[in-house]
Amino acid sequence: MSLATPYPMPPRHKGKLAINALRATRLDEHQIADFLATHEVPIVEGATCTFLYRGYADGVALRHRIVNQPQHVPMKRLDVPEGTTPLWYVTIELPAASRVEYQIEVRTDGGVETFNDPLNPHVAHSPVGSSSVCHAAGYQVPTWVHPQGDARPGEIVDLPFQSKALRRMTHNRVYLPARFRRSSRYPLLVVHDGDDYLNYAAMGTVLDNLIHDLDMAETIVVFSNPADRLREYPNYAPHARHLTHELLPLVEEQLPVISRADARCLMGASFGGVAALSTAYRNPGVWDNLLLQSGSFVFTDIGSDHGGGPAFDPVVTFMNRYRARPRRLAARMFLTCGVYEPLIVPNRSMVPVFESTGSQVRYVESRDGHSWENWRDRLRDGLSWTFPGPQKLVYE
Repeated sequence: MSLATPYPMPPRHKGKLAINALRATRLDEHQIADFLATHEVPIVEGATCTFLYRGYADGVALRHRIVNQPQHVPMKRLDVPEGTTPLWYVTIELPAASRVEYQIEVRTDGGVETFNDPLNPHVAHSPVGSSSVCHAAGYQVPTWVHPQGDARPGEIVDLPFQSKALRRMTHNRVYLPARFRRSSRYPLLVVHDGDDYLNYAAMGTVLDNLIHDLDMAETIVVFSNPADRLREYPNYAPHARHLTHELLPLVEEQLPVISRADARCLMGASFGGVAALSTAYRNPGVWDNLLLQSGSFVFTDIGSDHGGGPAFDPVVTFMNRYRARPRRLAARMFLTCGVYEPLIVPNRSMVPVFESTGSQVRYVESRDGHSWENWRDRLRDGLSWTFPGPQKLVYE
């Protein structure tokens, strides 16, 4: 088992913070404009991050998504001469290598508006909208999430088919590695919320780069998509039947995948992690690898009040039953979770439970939240561990 990632120490900041140096001067419109033009916002100085907003308002606040911390942090208004556009600020400390999504809340004339930071160009996207991103000291966007000039792209093709189990048309996409040959045989990875992984976690590009760099084996990847994920993902028997008895035979019929459990992996994030786990539970011996990111593994030790709302009721029922009588679901399990998300406690708690069944478990934490870029940043660790690439030269 591998616990928390070793983090770098943030560089120590010497002297005044930039915002305090600005406060010590006589402010005017041009000086504030010059300050903003010469500083990247948020201003990161060692462990201190300074968030700024410029504009007229009755009140301004920072809204971030770090669990167990005040998520509504009021900003202070700098004293400026009359006629000068106000500048608001707040400083918070963030551990090294943190990545935090946030927005700015502005209160004016009794109304409240929340939006992305207009001074920060870094924005993260998701199916429910976008947020500004603060990169604390020591955090770097992985190089392998961007297209590499020498990495040949794989091909993504559509694979729609009518599911009897789900009683609907399913819309899947299949990734074929750049060197794909029908005369070869490939491991199979099935990804829940497939289009979201492609659109918000750059997974197509990540696969291209990891396979090119020999970090990951050449793999056929099926990106599966739900119709109603809150119904189909939390331990839903038709979904497990669809993946195992419809999708898998279809892929094995049409594509050259290795027909062994140890060459198959189910992957998912959040509710998708529950879907992957419960599918393996319902089909022992079929899926021998699981890659679970921030799984919604909510359970209760006493009573039934889990605090997650009705959508989590089937999850809690499944997790409570499994924790009462755990059994091995896969030979190898890779789990990731962010320490800034509410699911960190149940994910940590499940690691020894999975290990007790004889599964080989690799667990990685990050200073991040429940977000697609967090899951993106952990892809190399998970994919290269699940299906490691060849440690040899490749000649075409």
